[in-house]
Amino acid sequence: MMVMVALVGVLLLVVGVLGYRLWKLRQVGGTAAIMRDLPAVDGHGWRHGVMRYRGGEAGFYRLSSIRWWPDRRLPRRGLELVSRRSPRGDEFDIMSQEIVVLEIRDTSVERLRGYEVALDRGALTAFTSWLESRPSPRARRRSN
Repeated sequence: MMVMVALVGVLLLVVGVLGYRLWKLRQVGGTAAIMRDLPAVDGHGWRHGVMRYRGGEAGFYRLSSIRWWPDRRLPRRGLELVSRRSPRGDEFDIMSQEIVVLEIRDTSVERLRGYEVALDRGALTAFTSWLESRPSPRARRRSN
């Protein structure tokens, strides 16, 4: 009986933490996104979440995670847009025709990882605007 009470207590705690995180994500806002790490097989590995932009970094918060910090951090300076495509195959189970899938690569030395991010048209505009507003790596101040 004691084990059952402990299990129910732990379950209530986990549900409370998940509920609080979901409430917090909705309260502060962000852009709805679906993301997965590369390499990936077929339509597997997609995670629903919220993308938040803060200065030079975008944070992806998975909806099913209990972490207080972003599950993925994408630094604007090291991010490279590789390609864009429409959903295909069994990805239509979780995406619609209006979704655009971006393949991005984090080229910073310490990470070197690839991702796919699925965004609707409005979120795509927000993401590409944020990405393109970064300073050019070739731009340097010239002293006269």
